[in-house]
Amino acid sequence: MMIDGILEKAVAGQRLSPDEGLALLQSRQLTRIGAAAHAVTQRLHPEPYRTYNIDRNINYTNICTAVCDFCAFYRSPRSDEGYVLPMDELLRKVEETVALGGNQILLQGGLHPRFRLEWYEEMLRTIKQRFPEVNIHGFSPPEIYHFTKVNKLPLREVLARLQAAGLGSLPGGGAEILVDRVRRAITRGKVLTDDWLEVMRQWHLLGGKSSATMMFGHVETLAERIEHLERIRRLQDETGGFTAFICWTFQPDHTAMSHVPPAGAYEYLLNQAVARLYLDNVPNIQSSWVTQGLKIGQLALLYGANDMGSLMIEENVVAEAGTVHYLTLDQIRAAIEQLGYTPRQRDVFYRLVPEQLERYAVEANRRRDSQPVLPVVAV
Repeated sequence: MMIDGILEKAVAGQRLSPDEGLALLQSRQLTRIGAAAHAVTQRLHPEPYRTYNIDRNINYTNICTAVCDFCAFYRSPRSDEGYVLPMDELLRKVEETVALGGNQILLQGGLHPRFRLEWYEEMLRTIKQRFPEVNIHGFSPPEIYHFTKVNKLPLREVLARLQAAGLGSLPGGGAEILVDRVRRAITRGKVLTDDWLEVMRQWHLLGGKSSATMMFGHVETLAERIEHLERIRRLQDETGGFTAFICWTFQPDHTAMSHVPPAGAYEYLLNQAVARLYLDNVPNIQSSWVTQGLKIGQLALLYGANDMGSLMIEENVVAEAGTVHYLTLDQIRAAIEQLGYTPRQRDVFYRLVPEQLERYAVEANRRRDSQPVLPVVAV
């Protein structure tokens, strides 16, 4: 398949059509598409550095009323394995994150059937009172939509109240593939496409920022991957609220979809490179070394990514599916340096952390990594 014209168009900064995006995925010409994606990244990010973040994914509960065939983490409300983190444990986790130079927590849980909005507001206020400098990147669109149903409140009111209580930004979790056919095939009791996007739209209209994500390599078609990117791009045209896009391959182990063959590194790099070419209005692309490992995570910086993602002091959801890649901060920084860039720590809004704080984080993580016992869950 001849894709020269499509690649030239994207590198020049012209917008690709859905048919052109699909043609790139169908061509399977990874090297050429990757080179074009890297050229676009160089145009958008000519700076001599590549970035990373330090945060912690705190799953405050695994109790969830939705049934997602791809998820090994959730437990039903009747399960003996369900939990809700006590506040003192949650605060301890935030404190450890700050001690390692982290400036953010990723706060996500399941769709708990009983908690009222006041419970979440109190959690946010307590964290912010104790750690005012920490950004709370919390509550994915499925959680927010669930809050509106449990509390019988308008979406905008729920978001405004959470924002007032201390919510700083929204993660893009729960997107999977933003096509209803796919969503209905792999999950029950969870928000569909238009409502996922509406959560993001209303958050952006309140002045909030968020990330966009994509989990692929399961039951979706190539055309549906492009439809997902198209929906993200349209909303970004409207609001400009997405700071970054992150994609990763479905991890089938220990899930109800364990029969699905896992997508490999080739598919991951191809999809990310096409995403960089297609999402001309999303400024940043994050590598997903958490699912791909160090070498492919590093290679992703040559296939459209300008950011290595987070150190992730703790991660539980992907780990439950059997994918446990652990990197030290020195490994992340070395991966960036080996490609000829300067590693720089940033926050969720892609502002660079002052260099003295960055140096503190490096030393704090080296002290931790020199200890004989690694964190219980580190991905």
